[in-house]
Amino acid sequence: MSGLIQEMLTRRSVRKYKPDMLPKETIEKIIEAGLYAPSGMGRQPVIILAVTDKKVRDQLSKLNAGIMGADGMDPFYGAPVVLVVLADKSVPTYMYDGTLVMGNLMLAAHDLGIGSCWIHRAKEEFEQKEGRELLKSLGIEGDYEGIGHCILGYADEPAKEAAPRKENRVYFVE
Repeated sequence: MSGLIQEMLTRRSVRKYKPDMLPKETIEKIIEAGLYAPSGMGRQPVIILAVTDKKVRDQLSKLNAGIMGADGMDPFYGAPVVLVVLADKSVPTYMYDGTLVMGNLMLAAHDLGIGSCWIHRAKEEFEQKEGRELLKSLGIEGDYEGIGHCILGYADEPAKEAAPRKENRVYFVE
């Protein structure tokens, strides 16, 4: 089995992180892999907001927790890095393209020994006034939709075993 397929079969979502910051070079390698995800017609409508600033990370966490009705909880599980994936809504394939970026980010993180997890509610965060103002304050303009947050950090717990695969999910037409 190839190394890539093995990475795909062994990647798991991490929900408990050490507070240690990742080296910038590691974050950049993960982001580069995300930027090489396929996109419809090669349009590349996805941008990545790499958040390592604790104040901004905590602001996003608070917005996210509010959306899920869990004020005071950290939906980022203590991860020190949040990669926010945003996609240009004027591109017909923006949602699919952003999803492929998220997948590449998580696989690249796993390959480098870094824990990751896809955290939802980015769409709702950046539909709120505070989320739009944050993007504007960072110089990000355009009609972007939040696809997801790829949280990154060093895992503070062992990886869980994969759940058994459900049956009857593949149908061959020969």
